[in-house]
Parts: sequence; structure tokens; C-alpha cells
Amino acid sequence: MIRGVSALLLCFCAFGMAGAQPSTSEERSEPGSSLTVYLMTMGPGDQVWEKFGHNAIWIHDEANGSDIAYNWGLFDFADKDFIPRFIQGRMRYSMGGFDLAETLEAYRSTNRTVWAQELNLTPAQRQKLADFVAWNVLPENRHYAYDYFRDNCSTRVRDALDAALGGVIKRASDSVSTNTTFRFHTARLTQDDWPIFTGTMFGLGQPVDPPISAWEEMFLPVRMMDRFRSIRLASASGDVPLVLSERVLVQATRPPEDTDVRRGPIAYLVISAAIILLGFMLYATGVRRGRRTGAIALAAWWSLFAGIGGALLAFLWAFTDHLYSYRNENVFQLNPLSLVLAGLLIRLIWVRRRDGQSARSTNALRTSLHVAAAVAGLSLLGLVLQILPVMNQANGEAIALALPLHLSVVALLATVMRGESGRNVTAA
Repeated sequence: MIRGVSALLLCFCAFGMAGAQPSTSEERSEPGSSLTVYLMTMGPGDQVWEKFGHNAIWIHDEANGSDIAYNWGLFDFADKDFIPRFIQGRMRYSMGGFDLAETLEAYRSTNRTVWAQELNLTPAQRQKLADFVAWNVLPENRHYAYDYFRDNCSTRVRDALDAALGGVIKRASDSVSTNTTFRFHTARLTQDDWPIFTGTMFGLGQPVDPPISAWEEMFLPVRMMDRFRSIRLASASGDVPLVLSERVLVQATRPPEDTDVRRGPIAYLVISAAIILLGFMLYATGVRRGRRTGAIALAAWWSLFAGIGGALLAFLWAFTDHLYSYRNENVFQLNPLSLVLAGLLIRLIWVRRRDGQSARSTNALRTSLHVAAAVAGLSLLGLVLQILPVMNQANGEAIALALPLHLSVVALLATVMRGESGRNVTAA
């Protein structure tokens, strides 16, 4: 739920609505009786940081006529330490309060749906919440260390409301299974953007694959809104609903967010098959012309891509605080060793162009084949290790893309070596 500075004014939305009037002067004078609390939920937007939706706590104060929405999703691309913190996995977010009329127009202009749920808090609970956000919004208190799944703009809203309610929300949801994972939700909400989906699925490691509870699932604003509809509160007259009323404040024309994952390993298997087919065509053309460097060049490009990807995955795991990229089995599929292979293949092309078939060319080809076999072996090992209970990462996309391509590089180099064995080929 990343929020950029460009979305700073898009973090809240609703319009003022007076709460139910207390029936006696004593009730009207009770602290918090003039307050009405709403959970605001904003649907997904177009930008990467908007795809998970957003939410805020809207507090209407009848006494002074104010309507302020507080949210915890603010950061600024212009901060001098933004890029270093992002790379290190040490993002710093903050919270703030904004006028509702302005933010309503902002969300309407970006075509994002906004819901408001009036919450059934007692006056004392409303006052406790108001006191907390008033303290939290102070400059010395507003910043926090951001965590993509466990401490983000949605969980901060959840935790503030739960504290005001004395832990009711957590007790009602912490032991409830959802049969979902952090990866599942990330996949379904990013799948409309191929590059983002691919990078995210390859970059996330084992920590996002264990099942999560309904409490954890509320890292997503829309899921929190849905969960609040089923929570009941104990009262003198019996159980009462947490949500007193609900309305749509802004209705977007965009389709609702996906509820399931449509993309999967098959799509990446098709991509790898297309690349292999291209390599076969380049090889066949090269054989007819007495040159075979086209297919080797394609193998070098793939190895370079896989090597850079593997180096990035290793860097995220070993040298950053991106906890959800730790224990990433995709390093078997995208491995830094592929960078060595890419260099060897480039050298092989250069040697073959200069010397044709020679002892030096044969040695370069043999070395490349050995390294390619090692890379493919690691990829195959990653597939085999899936049977182990400790290796349970959902990484079918990476395996479907990488394993066939790694094997095809081995097959290509082995075929070139067999075809040229014992023959005097002078043209590369």
C-alpha cells in the first residue's frame, strides 16, 4: 500500500455527516459524545502504490463542525533519503489529517471508489481514539518504520481502532483462518501489470507464503472493510454490530478489484517456449549459412538477464532489510552464476568469429557447456527441492520461465559441440 507524494492529498475521502444525537443533556456533555467515527475505505487506483487500496479514520466533531480523516500512508519521493531507505528496505512513513471535502474531490478525480462505515463506539471509546490521533499527528510522533504487510497504512488504522475498542477486533479475527497468503493477495492485486507482477512474484521469498489469519489479512483496506461487517460487540442489551451504517461516498467507473489470481505458471511457460522457438529458428538459419552465433547470442542475453536477476535477489536477501525477500528459492532459477555464463558465451562468440573452429574455440565451447550445465542443474534442483516441507515457496512462475530456458542453453551448446566434433568448420 505504498503512497507517494503525488497521492498525498488522495489519502482521505468523505463528506461530513452528523452522528446520532444523545438523548439527554448528561449524554451530550460526556466526553466524546459529539464525535462520530467512520472507517473510510478507498478502492484501488492506477498507480503502483494505489493498487492495494487505502483507508483512513474519519472523525466528525459536531461541537466544532470539523471533519478530519487521518491516514498513515504518507511518504515523499522528494525526501533526500527516500531512495536509500527504499533500497535498504527501511521505509519511513508518516500519518496526517486532512479536510474531507478536498479529499473527496481528489478521489473522485482519480476514479476511485470510497466507502464509509459508521462505527459503533461508545463516547469514551471515541474520545480515546480522538486523543490518540491527536497525539499521533504531532510532528514528533507521526513517523513510523513501514512494513509492507504487518505495519502499513491499513494495519495502523486497524490497530488504532482495536486499541480504542479494547482489543475486540483482534479477538474476533486473530484465530480466523482465511486460506489465503500475502503472496496470493499481492498476486491478484498486481496481475494487471505484467512487469510489476513478474518482479514482485520473483522478488518475494518464503515469508509471504504461510497462511494468514483474518487479523493479518486486514493489511488490505477492502478486506478490513469486509471483516468489520461481521464483527459484533458486547453490550448491556446483547451483541450489537460494529458497523452501524455504511454508504458509498464516491462510486468509481473502474471494474472492482480481482478476487482471484488469473495469471500463473502457464503464461511463463508459454513465454519460455516462445524464446526457445526463436532460438531454434536462429540455430537453423545459422546452420544453413554456416554460422551459429545467433542462437548463442540469444542464450547470452537470457543468461545476462537471469544473472542480473539472481544478483538482485541475492542482494535483497543478504544485504537489505527487505524481510519478505529472504529465503527466496528463486535464486535457484535466477542465479548470479548466469552472469559468468553470459560472459563465457560472449567470449565464445568472439573467439568463433575470430578463429573459427580451433582448439581455443573448442575449449571455450566446452567451458561454456559445463557452466550452463551447472546453472541448469541448480534450476532443476530448485524444482526437486519443492518436495521438502521446508522448501514450500509458491514460485511456479519462476520455474516455468527459467528451467526450460536453462535446459535449452545446455541443449544448444551440446548440439553445437556434437555437430562440430571431428569437422573442420572455418566459419563461425
